[in-house]
Amino acid sequence: MGLILLGYIWSSALIVALYVLAHGITAFLVFPLQEMYLGNITVFASLMYLPQGVRVLGTWIMGWKAIPSLLVGQFLSQKFFLPDFALDIVEPELILSSVVGATAAVWAFEVVRLFGPNLYAGQNKHISWRWLLFVGAIASLINSMGQSFVFSGSILPTDAPNIFLSFAIGDLVGLIVCMLALMLIFRWMRFYSAKDGGQD
Repeated sequence: MGLILLGYIWSSALIVALYVLAHGITAFLVFPLQEMYLGNITVFASLMYLPQGVRVLGTWIMGWKAIPSLLVGQFLSQKFFLPDFALDIVEPELILSSVVGATAAVWAFEVVRLFGPNLYAGQNKHISWRWLLFVGAIASLINSMGQSFVFSGSILPTDAPNIFLSFAIGDLVGLIVCMLALMLIFRWMRFYSAKDGGQD
């Protein structure tokens, strides 16, 4: 029991740290580059939202138990990286936005499990990156619809389609980048594991 609790605390802390790190990279690197080359498309979404990758991969590993750590990560990221004036303008919406973002991946995994395979980590012998990307795409659509609804009072009707697409594209691209990073880490681990085994 103690080891299980310790494992949960460790995994949760890691998700929070990775979420804040991903949000920081998005806020200080991705978003400025987006504004520089694409203009101010929307203040609501980034076209490469890395925290979505943390959401999907964290949910893949922990299931619904990842929701509290994702909410904490979202809260800390908003306090660290979101300007004060933005907090004053849309603070009520941020609470709902956080809930939508933290639960979208869970809904996606459960929908797929209802009609197909159980894709949570540990359920299959091999990792299916294609299935994981498919679930991530569903999570992106769920998140996009939810975020568009949450911020509907602050969005002009003519801007709504572009903002919906910005959320969907940003979430999916962010997931792909995080998945590529995880795949490289796994390959690096297998390479050094095989290397150490050969030396023995």
